[in-house]
Amino acid sequence: MEISLKNLQKFIVVGDRVLIRPEEDTSRTASGLYLPPGVSEKEKIQSGYVIKSGPGYPLASPADEEPWKESKEPKYIPLQAKEGDVAIFLRKEAYEIEFEKEKFLIVPHSAILLLIRNESFEI
Repeated sequence: MEISLKNLQKFIVVGDRVLIRPEEDTSRTASGLYLPPGVSEKEKIQSGYVIKSGPGYPLASPADEEPWKESKEPKYIPLQAKEGDVAIFLRKEAYEIEFEKEKFLIVPHSAILLLIRNESFEI
């Protein structure tokens, strides 16, 4: 799989969200019937490739710091999802966007049920 988007570097995923490119849906059943386009989008569980992930869950500042001091860079608990993983997620939690005629989904990390990691995958 190769991403043909030149502007992908401009995407900044915020917080505990993950940008997913949905897998190509097969519009044909095992018995050979063709399904209308909306059928696969109504499935409860869907899969796709993780394109980018956010920094993670933000951590609160330690209570012992003095509040008048300048704050340092925020700290995050990193997400499990990495670029190139295949994610199985709850479709109802996803937000669909379209960029350069390609469909992407923004999914909260909590909606991901399973990750399949392929170490040799390249975006």
